[in-house]
Amino acid sequence: MTQVAWVFPGQGSQSVGMGRDLYDNLISARTIFDQADDALGFPLSKLCFEGPEDELRQTINAQPALVVASFACLEATREVSGSSLPAPAFVAGHSLGEYTALAVAGVFDFATAVRLARERGRLMHEAGQARPGGMAAIIGLDEAPLAEVCQKSDTCIANINCPRQIVISGAAENVTKAMEMATAAGASRAIPLQVSGAFHSPLMQPAVDGMTQYISSLSFQEPSIPVIGNTTVEPLITAEAIKSELLNQLHNPVQWQRTIEYMVNKGVSTFIEIGPGKVLTGLIKRINKETKTLNIGDLEAIRTLASQ
Repeated sequence: MTQVAWVFPGQGSQSVGMGRDLYDNLISARTIFDQADDALGFPLSKLCFEGPEDELRQTINAQPALVVASFACLEATREVSGSSLPAPAFVAGHSLGEYTALAVAGVFDFATAVRLARERGRLMHEAGQARPGGMAAIIGLDEAPLAEVCQKSDTCIANINCPRQIVISGAAENVTKAMEMATAAGASRAIPLQVSGAFHSPLMQPAVDGMTQYISSLSFQEPSIPVIGNTTVEPLITAEAIKSELLNQLHNPVQWQRTIEYMVNKGVSTFIEIGPGKVLTGLIKRINKETKTLNIGDLEAIRTLASQ
């Protein structure tokens, strides 16, 4: 029997106009966007649909916006496709996407997920202002030699996305130095990322402290579907393990390649990326060419799935 996993995108997959076709055509998606606006007390939906792009890209806005848009894709798919959407054996999300995955698994409700994402984005942005940092994607270099570069440049590995695509993080001047060193060590490309801080690095410690306070006041349920953690690469089973994971992933690397490999080893052969963009679909294909991937990011994709 084919095992399926649902995966949810993280920051960087946002784009102006995301979810507009769903909102205009489907009650389920409209309800999700309206609930998010109510939960946050301002029209996030308008920002998703109309921008401006530089405002949507801001960490404090992009993070809740992606949770909302991904959730709207899922609810719209359920409305249109019904049983055409296969149930998942596992769910996972890339960095911020882990919050969407946890909400889908029933750990907390949708409104809580949106507020958590907004607070996470705010705290990460503030940590970035307090201790300016940056990130860069290093293409074409294996993990071991890049780890040496990081050690020598006082940076760290932030995301292991797929073979020979790894993101590094650290103080801005150190990231610039690490990019030069990585290229000298054989990397084919070193690309600076448009982010407001050194995410998934020790420079995010102030955000960890803030989220610790915020999360401690919340009640988490045990997940109804196994959620594979970004940092542990294991199913998150208890509420306490989930709280630890959400704090640890702020200042430790996202093990995306190992997350996908774990699920493949457990029998998953089809991955459905639910949400804007196709970033995760591309990464999964580079991790394992044998997998089948689907992307549900707009009304056309949902209708295609429903017709199969």
